[in-house]
Amino acid sequence: MSTMALVFPGQGSQQPGMAEPWQDHPSFARWAEADDVLGLDVSRLGLAAPAEELREPRNCQVALFVHHIVLLEAWQANTPGSGPAFVAGHSLGEYDALVAADVLDFASALRLVDVRARATQDAADDMPGTMIAALGFEVEEVTAACERAGAHVANDNAVGQITVSGTVEQLAAVKAILAEGKGKVRDIPVGAAYHSPHMAAAVGPLGEALDAAPFADATVPVVANVDAAPHTAAAEWPTLLRDQVTSPVRWRESVLTMRDAGIEQVVELGATAVLTAMIKRIDRGIDRIAITTPEDL
Repeated sequence: MSTMALVFPGQGSQQPGMAEPWQDHPSFARWAEADDVLGLDVSRLGLAAPAEELREPRNCQVALFVHHIVLLEAWQANTPGSGPAFVAGHSLGEYDALVAADVLDFASALRLVDVRARATQDAADDMPGTMIAALGFEVEEVTAACERAGAHVANDNAVGQITVSGTVEQLAAVKAILAEGKGKVRDIPVGAAYHSPHMAAAVGPLGEALDAAPFADATVPVVANVDAAPHTAAAEWPTLLRDQVTSPVRWRESVLTMRDAGIEQVVELGATAVLTAMIKRIDRGIDRIAITTPEDL
């Protein structure tokens, strides 16, 4: 029985030229397929887009999704018979996890990611906001500060690593409240208050696409962001992914769910090693492997 989980990071893990080292792998063909599916030059985003262009929400989400699938299929080809016991993804990465678990095919998931990216950008334009990172604080401290300021916990990533969404004014109030504590607060350079009620306008457009998507029952349990619980039923995902847009990512709890179910090793597939660092803070006893280049296979 496998004691390994596969995980996929979200926005912020992208790197300019991240696709270039993988051009010799058969799975690199997914970039050309993405070009055809969306009618866009998605390949250029992975190969040649500068950092600023790659940070734009639609470009970032689409490019990262495709890149993760290239890495997934390269890893699968290199480790036949080494399937995971669980899969999970952080925010955007949850869509890659669904492909890894055979809940969605590549093209269907890519179309959903494109709708999600455009819908969340439109929501950000309608209700501007941004994010901060609260480092070294207990989640209860940050939650209380958010309640006082009208802001929202967006990601519970690891012990002492929490992100908050809100307006500039709300986040200034959170900073002032947390200044009394021992931790640090840092700005996150994003133009939206992700995983909060600021994204409510995105739920409708994304929901229509989710209702039409061909979800299948999972071949491997997927631990969902919104409840940190494993799911296998196809019918659950339209609601889970709707809720994900406006709900916190419960990553710390998701890792503990997998650990408590017997996971001893986590393999992260991404352009940079993000989640393995978080997992180290959550439980140093979990073995961590990050696949970011072909040499890591």
